[in-house]
Amino acid sequence: MGSQRGGVSSAMIGRDRELRQLTQLVAARRPAVVFVGGEPGIGKTRLVRELLTTLPEQAVALVGQAEPDSLARPYELLLDAVDGVDVPAGRLTALTDPQLSPVERLHSGLSLVADLSGEAPTVIVFEDLHWADSESAALFERLADTDGPRLLVGTYRPDEVSNRHPLASLLERMERRHAVTHLRLERLTESETAALLATVTGRPVPYRTAAALFHRTGGNPFFLEELLGSCAPGDLESLVEKPLPWSLAEVLRRQVASLDPAAQRVVEAAAVLGRRAPFDLLAEVTGAGEDELIGVLRDLVVRGVLVEAGEDEFSFRHALVREAITGQMLGRQRRRLHESALEALQRGGDADPALVAHHAQAAGRYADMVSAARRGALEYLAIGSAYQALQLAEMGMAEEPDDLVLLSAAARAAWLAGLLDDAAGYARRWRDLADGPADRADALYLLIRLSWEADDLPWLERVTADLEQLIAELPPGADQARAMTAVAQSAMLRDYDDESLAWADRALALAAEFDLPQIRLAALVEKGTVLTGYSERAVEGRAILSGLVAEAERRGEWVLAARALNRLLHMPQTSSLTEQAELLERMRRDAERAGFEALAVAAYYQGRARLAMREGDLRAAIGALDDGRARDRGYHYSGRRADYHAVFLAGLCLESGALDRVRRLLADLGGIEKVDPMVLHSVGFHLACRDGDLATADALLDRVLDALRAQPWRSGEQAHDLLSAALHLGLPLPRLKQLSEALLDGQVWDHWRTLVEAQVAEVCGRTAAAFDGYRSVAGTPLLAPAVNGTAHLGAARCLLALGRDAEAADRVNRAGELLRHWAGWRVEQLTQLQAQLGLAPADSRHTVTGIAALTTREREVALLVADGLTNAELARRLYISPRTAAVHVSSILRKLGVTSRTEVTTALTH
Repeated sequence: MGSQRGGVSSAMIGRDRELRQLTQLVAARRPAVVFVGGEPGIGKTRLVRELLTTLPEQAVALVGQAEPDSLARPYELLLDAVDGVDVPAGRLTALTDPQLSPVERLHSGLSLVADLSGEAPTVIVFEDLHWADSESAALFERLADTDGPRLLVGTYRPDEVSNRHPLASLLERMERRHAVTHLRLERLTESETAALLATVTGRPVPYRTAAALFHRTGGNPFFLEELLGSCAPGDLESLVEKPLPWSLAEVLRRQVASLDPAAQRVVEAAAVLGRRAPFDLLAEVTGAGEDELIGVLRDLVVRGVLVEAGEDEFSFRHALVREAITGQMLGRQRRRLHESALEALQRGGDADPALVAHHAQAAGRYADMVSAARRGALEYLAIGSAYQALQLAEMGMAEEPDDLVLLSAAARAAWLAGLLDDAAGYARRWRDLADGPADRADALYLLIRLSWEADDLPWLERVTADLEQLIAELPPGADQARAMTAVAQSAMLRDYDDESLAWADRALALAAEFDLPQIRLAALVEKGTVLTGYSERAVEGRAILSGLVAEAERRGEWVLAARALNRLLHMPQTSSLTEQAELLERMRRDAERAGFEALAVAAYYQGRARLAMREGDLRAAIGALDDGRARDRGYHYSGRRADYHAVFLAGLCLESGALDRVRRLLADLGGIEKVDPMVLHSVGFHLACRDGDLATADALLDRVLDALRAQPWRSGEQAHDLLSAALHLGLPLPRLKQLSEALLDGQVWDHWRTLVEAQVAEVCGRTAAAFDGYRSVAGTPLLAPAVNGTAHLGAARCLLALGRDAEAADRVNRAGELLRHWAGWRVEQLTQLQAQLGLAPADSRHTVTGIAALTTREREVALLVADGLTNAELARRLYISPRTAAVHVSSILRKLGVTSRTEVTTALTH
């Protein structure tokens, strides 16, 4: 068996879907053929190695590795695969014996593989088929014709397979004769890069470091691991600027070593110009004519050195090649190219300020650089490119550290990008250097939001007090109204609702007097948000928020629009799931336009989970949160975003009965600075109840009660879940009453209050009162299907106690429909009642098939599948992981009763 190339990461990142496909093919124990394609260093060998670790003990694995010079060595791949295996010398000689005919040698190879495999499950891997000798390629093709539990895997580099390459015809023949699976490995995303870095170092990494290394390596795992191998695990930050390791630089420079002088000149110019080199700029810098440059660029693209990245723009296929080239150029040579580029850009007049700043800095023209950085930071902020705006602002501040325009841009950009510590530092300097109360008030406005997101209440109160003092210094008008809006937001964030409404109304009065539409929108967001928290004024709040979104979008106030939409999505819903899904996508788009990472990612995936819960689909809800966590896996965040999905996910895992996972999530939460003690105590209490651990639950209950008394507002879900857990455990009645009284001694909305009161009445033996309570809330659209199902089950238990079995059966059937995509303790209750009533068990209730069986989300996915979208395309279109897309498609095929994606269109039509 051939040797395996390794890496510094102990875990494979970003290839879960591909590995799952391979393991499923092995488990099927049928002949299967897979081609794994991808550029050098993308992880083809690592994927194969991970597959081999999953094989059962009796399985046989044969792995052969082709080399660049193996084309003239017959059966090199098979010989490499059996190297180290006890094979009689004569059998190996038969593979290369020139006295034998090609057919005889081929049959010798087939016979050898058959003998080594026997009847055991077998995985045969031919790596780097683009270098394979013709005999090995022929053997691979014939092995595909053999029967038995055999998986045949071939890896190759698509860019090295031209139409005339022998592998191209082999692929074509295999497609005609076999059901071939193609796996194309893509580069790691930015979040997957962060996950790999976190795996290597054993801790989350700063966003800046992950982003810089992602852009530096282009997401190529091999390049990333080569860089990581050149530094200590705790010194990742040094890799951002550290020169390439000699061995890696040599590998990269080899790609351009054979270029002629004209091509070398173009490559060097492209390397200096940056990540993307515009055609016209390349022409000006190199002095090449259009036809000459087109010819050179076409050749470089064919060679795989450059790619056409956009309209008349070119970039290096591998980001580090650019570094390797510039690293061997003379400093004067680089500077002259930068000066030429800068002069060409300035002559053009409408150049990208980021390009101007880059070349001005490298050319030593610092005044030009600061001017371009200032302009570029503001432009990138306006289009929602927060991280790029931050980079430009920091570039300018390296020369002008006290520039207020750059400081304010850096503070806002860092906040939008989720870099709270950086944002706070810049905002404080902005405040301290402000040249008047108006500018100082703007800095304090941002600091209010930052202090809340950092979960630092004393800081928030100090900043608010400073801003209130400034309001007296500001004349009536825009600056004063903006400051009042900031104080209204502070009061809203601290749950001082009446105070928030008063400040918002004062700001609205000034906005009307001085015709300040942007400030009016900002004040309305605060007022509407507060009003949605009042049960008696929620309709008014909803109307305010709904009414301002379109205007905010029209004016480019994307943060305000996204905040309003996010609040609307958090309210008890009466609209359809389709309407909510549209609102959620609209919120994501607006947040992305602002570069507002917290809403574009965190709130978006939580919103998808809530939609899934409204559909009654627990697996989809957990999957949505897993997708959100995967996007941020590996990043280090502070404040309220430290692990914003963990609490929600822990609750859903408690629902499903995945208690081991809850323990891991609870451990993660315990390691977060400033985590809400109520969260830890309530999740721990719930877990102990579901574990049947009365002693631990009783000890934690006192902490839960203390936290409840200190918190006047609580969610209805929290009240229902905690009480349900206590009932499941069989908590003694006096302690149960303590909990229910503490839960209801606060702001709990009416339908949730009724449900909790019904649960208490039932356990206290007040059956008729409990039934009335359950009946009054069962079926309300304000409750999720799973909770409605539980209310029906409560009503059914009461009806059984009252001797009304037929009515109880009807309630159980209704609950069964609502819980058909659920799991855990609610379904256990359903199963118990079905058994009592002699109804079908829970496992047989999935009888609905066809389109009617699809959830709203699945219907959306089914239409896209019918349009021919692949899983990867679905993932990009729907902002989900390819894994989740595959799960959706599998469920759709099962429910529609079809076996292939091509049959989905017919099923939907009929």
